[in-house]
Amino acid sequence: MKKIVVLISGSGSNLEAIIESCAAKKINGRVIQVISNNPDAYGLTRASKFNIPSRIIDHKKFPSRIDFENSLEEFLDMLSPDLIVLAGFMRILGTKITSKFSNKMINLHPSLLPIYPGLHTHEKVLENKDPHHGISIHYVSSELDAGPLIAQGFIDIGKDETLKNMIKRIHKIEHLLLPEIINEICNENIYLDNNEVKYRNINLHNHKLIKRSYEI
Repeated sequence: MKKIVVLISGSGSNLEAIIESCAAKKINGRVIQVISNNPDAYGLTRASKFNIPSRIIDHKKFPSRIDFENSLEEFLDMLSPDLIVLAGFMRILGTKITSKFSNKMINLHPSLLPIYPGLHTHEKVLENKDPHHGISIHYVSSELDAGPLIAQGFIDIGKDETLKNMIKRIHKIEHLLLPEIINEICNENIYLDNNEVKYRNINLHNHKLIKRSYEI
């Protein structure tokens, strides 16, 4: 059973989906630690509800980004996790830490990368009248939302789609696809080799990455 560490900054709904999937044996792993850079993150309350240890490493308490990342790296080294999941973790990590954990650190991003890296992805989809919207799961690099892609899930966007409803639909995809991908990584069916994502025992349907269409 693999050891999973989850990094959060906010509500932690994906954290809860991961914890519940582990409890239901849908993930061959367990969350051993939650780390938040935000002391007010509601995800810390979720972690407590499930008796998962949590640690606050508040980036505002450090004189520089490097000092913050060194503290985070030191704690991760002590935990020795098999997988590090950034689930709503709102900090860009530098080259040193991402290089060290490159083959075991993944991120969830709410857009169909490479379009719309960064913030306000949902608003951009509606502004540009995109026919589709979705999520991307990728290995982490020091570039913003630019590491090797593992999987994407997408939905069709209707002409009368509201922001609130679209965000609700996207959250549902996140809670389905992220635990699935985490389980495949824990089972070593997905791994990073020379900065290229490799798959085994997975039907890619002629794509270079996992793609899921959802009717939600």
